[in-house]
Amino acid sequence: MICNLCPRQCKAIRTEKENINGFCKMPLLPKVARAALHFWEEPCISGVNGSGTVFFSGCSLACVYCQNYEISHLGKGEIISYEKLADIFKALEQQGAHNINLVSPTHYVLAIKKALDIYKPEIPIVYNSGGYDSVETLKSLDGYIDIFLMDLKYLSDQRAKLYSEAENYPTVAKNAILEVYRQQSQCVLRNGIMQNGVIIRHLLLPQATKEAMEVFDWVRDNTPNAYFSFMSQYLPLNEAEKMPVINRKVTNREYDKVIDYILGFDFRNIFIQEKSSADKSYIPDFYNKIQEMY
Repeated sequence: MICNLCPRQCKAIRTEKENINGFCKMPLLPKVARAALHFWEEPCISGVNGSGTVFFSGCSLACVYCQNYEISHLGKGEIISYEKLADIFKALEQQGAHNINLVSPTHYVLAIKKALDIYKPEIPIVYNSGGYDSVETLKSLDGYIDIFLMDLKYLSDQRAKLYSEAENYPTVAKNAILEVYRQQSQCVLRNGIMQNGVIIRHLLLPQATKEAMEVFDWVRDNTPNAYFSFMSQYLPLNEAEKMPVINRKVTNREYDKVIDYILGFDFRNIFIQEKSSADKSYIPDFYNKIQEMY
């Protein structure tokens, strides 16, 4: 397969177990680092039983501060068949998961659709993306996905290039969000658990309060029925430890400034992450969690 799934359009040659010259470095078959109940998403996603989360290896971005560095940059994980991915969906559903949560799914859209064609759970399917998705690829998912959990990391081309190697990220991500909002513009919750809708996340970075407020403004103006999730879990990990500006945690003053701004508007579909979430204990352990399911 010549791959153009993500906005990089790198035309990688992807075989079932190899990737030649591709940015994500991932094969055509799904490579999975962890599949388990996960309890640290937004309350309407994790609920009481947990979100049935599948962490895919590789990524179409290269965020220097990524908390999932082991799998997004280093590619840790296990290559599995489409049938096994479908079995994982079924196993998570049987464990009582509120949903099937697909983390970093962009480069595996074809595999995900094949697995869902084999077995479609009766619980919602969550597309949990960094926001760097092509509109064409997202359109191909229409009818497969119930909930879109999308990042809007930057509105600055310069910051997007410096921290994620994606200078066109702001334009791409905004267009991607508008497309998923077209597909799921009405948020539906049942007993506090989301069944359909869009959640847009923004992670506050050091010295980026103005951008965070501008992201909130964009969400409020363009996707009024979506939920906005303000995240404060930033940690200066991996390459970010050596980079000026972002080699520290967000301060209380920065955090409070953005929250005060957000709460000053009549927009109530908001999740605010506690600042104590900026702790390594919340990072998943990417050992071979897949085998435990069988």
